[in-house]
Amino acid sequence: MRPTRKPASTTRPALQGLRSLPSVDEVLGSPLLQDLLADYPRQAIIDEIRGVLEEKRQALLQGKQAEGLEEDSLSREVSARLKRRFAPSLKRVINATGVVLHTNLGRALLPPMVVERIQEIALHYSNLEYDLHQDARGDRQMHLRSLLQELTGAESSLVVNNNAAALFLILNTLAEGKEVIVSRGELIEIGGSFRLPEIMKKGGARLVEVGTTNKTYLSDYEQAIGPQTGLLLKIHTSNYRFLGFTATCSVEELVQLGKRYQLPVVEDLGSGALADLPLYRLAQEPSPKESLRAGADLVCFSGDKLLGGPQSGVILGRGDLIQKIAKNPLARTMRLDKLSLAALEATLRIYRQERGAREQIPVLAMLSTPVEVVAQRARRLIELMGAQAASAFRPQIERGTAEAGGGSLPGISLPTYWVRMKPVSISVQSLESKLREGNPPILARIKKESLILDLLTVGEEELELIANRLCELATSQIG
Repeated sequence: MRPTRKPASTTRPALQGLRSLPSVDEVLGSPLLQDLLADYPRQAIIDEIRGVLEEKRQALLQGKQAEGLEEDSLSREVSARLKRRFAPSLKRVINATGVVLHTNLGRALLPPMVVERIQEIALHYSNLEYDLHQDARGDRQMHLRSLLQELTGAESSLVVNNNAAALFLILNTLAEGKEVIVSRGELIEIGGSFRLPEIMKKGGARLVEVGTTNKTYLSDYEQAIGPQTGLLLKIHTSNYRFLGFTATCSVEELVQLGKRYQLPVVEDLGSGALADLPLYRLAQEPSPKESLRAGADLVCFSGDKLLGGPQSGVILGRGDLIQKIAKNPLARTMRLDKLSLAALEATLRIYRQERGAREQIPVLAMLSTPVEVVAQRARRLIELMGAQAASAFRPQIERGTAEAGGGSLPGISLPTYWVRMKPVSISVQSLESKLREGNPPILARIKKESLILDLLTVGEEELELIANRLCELATSQIG
């Protein structure tokens, strides 16, 4: 039996297309790719050429209509692939989600003067661990200690690379092999599914839960104290809030209990609010100064949340306990690098004038932005979009609510204005994807089949970038 041959109408165009495909050397010899040899490795360019040619070949063999087989078109496609391949993975994005401290987006933005300090230290040698006055080896903590003492009244301090590390170090130093008493309602889970009991276990401490989920009394702590008790731990629930039928013990009460049994009291404050904002008072957000004044032996908190600085974990309190923690061999594995240290020092210096902090630290400025200012941004964005983009996306200004985010100020809504868009010719999901995949990526939310651009977290200089991107999409993608 003779083998069945495919219809000529299917095979001939494919064969013709395959014959028309240029060779790797021919594509490499194009002027565009020759110029790119100065910017990219030769082998990387060749690999991308082979990849593009193979995709075209497979498309032709499957009977698909392959476009862009000319050398110029292939060169442009190779160039685009190279740009994507060699582009930095970590990149700037525009945050139009309305979440001020967005964990996935890097949390706190740093003030320009802090960035300048980072650059200065990065470009030059520094006295990181050198005492210029004594002409001797110094301690990197000395650059922060006096500032933290001045701002919080703490006897001493130690700063590590994040707050989870700070708490781990405290537990491992003061309570390894001992019991740590914690209210059941404070057994928090932090970002990335890390849970307090797990951190405590790795630190070598044994957890003793007291009270119930919604109510814990001082007597619950006292009844749990025994010969193996190492410390009393209070966790500020900075990423959730209990309402209704509840009872908790204050730091002052735990301090009195700790003194009676000669046990240190440690409070993990989580977000670390140094400034006195009405919003913080409304959220009952404790400050390190208040906790230390109440008698806590140690407090710890994050540097990149409400403090508005770089990622770090700050430990404040009794000098003898800080000294013990600093001598723990694990402290070296968690120490702050020179750039984060420079950033934190510069941030803390801004706090010397509280009004200056509110104006200069982006997190504080954003949290206290008048809602009328956000409304002006919304109107300005629509104005910049122009008639064509407005017709394509049908923008509407609406008053809404935003959030601090990042495990901060739970249950507190921030007034905001957003621009709601209902695209005419493409889906909301497609519009969100195209904004997210642009340069820079624009991150928005989808709500009730509309795209929401929340202007609380968008800078004035970013409005034009968003408008330009929407105009491009209206021109090239719609219709």
